[in-house]
Amino acid sequence: MDVVVPFAGGVKALAGVVARLAALELGEDDTVTVVDNRGVPGAGRARVRVERLARPRSSYSARNRGAAGGGAPWLLFLDADVEAPADLLERYFAQAPSARCAVLAGAVLDSPPGAQDRAAVRYAWLKASMSQETTLAHGRWAFAQTANCAVRRTAFTETGGFAGGIRSGGDADLCWRLLAAGWELERRPEAAVVHHNRTTVARLLAQRARARGGRGLAGRTLAGRPAPRRRAGLAWWAARRAAAGVVAAARGDRDAALLGLLDGPAVWAFELGRALPNRPLRRR
Repeated sequence: MDVVVPFAGGVKALAGVVARLAALELGEDDTVTVVDNRGVPGAGRARVRVERLARPRSSYSARNRGAAGGGAPWLLFLDADVEAPADLLERYFAQAPSARCAVLAGAVLDSPPGAQDRAAVRYAWLKASMSQETTLAHGRWAFAQTANCAVRRTAFTETGGFAGGIRSGGDADLCWRLLAAGWELERRPEAAVVHHNRTTVARLLAQRARARGGRGLAGRTLAGRPAPRRRAGLAWWAARRAAAGVVAAARGDRDAALLGLLDGPAVWAFELGRALPNRPLRRR
């Protein structure tokens, strides 16, 4: 299996990612590639290779670049902010996939908050915000998040890989194209990773807005893109959630207060994000 991880961070963060990936148990033909799309100086470690991606600086372009560098029958895509068990690759194939299976959806668990963690971390954990079950429950529009999923190389190649040069939504687009071509998706809940969420409310809301913006790819609208919510109804719902949060805070229920006060802003960020362009932001 070829493991591919896109990266966009600093030198210290890159070293941490490489160290975590070096702990994976690999077979003789398995590879691990981190594709750095910011040009941060860094080096690989053990069997972890670090490549540079000049342009376009997009996580999906980085995944395509990493996939092109290997030849294993399966590609395993992980996010740089997840922690994986050493035997993750073995867990994926504890049960043999069917002949028409193109995507194996591993589980993504939100990192449990510690006593000193901020509200954003606890909110994401309470909402199970990165759970694969959320996106796998969309019926005909179900998809696996690339935070942790394996893709059969032949199917990946046949469908042209990820849409390049976009910021978000490439995982949904790829899965929908594969399903439309007659391929199948299977769950692998035992192949679980732990995802570290955004540490501030501002970054959490920015992530939600980006996720909504990713539903339109490269200037076109996806057939499965949900219809816009009615703003008046959304405003009324958000006000009621905020009121419930205030009441919960008054009675000392921290978690209920957090959910009530942040549910509205989180949903509004997701909804307003449809106005954002789905292209990589330019860096000076």
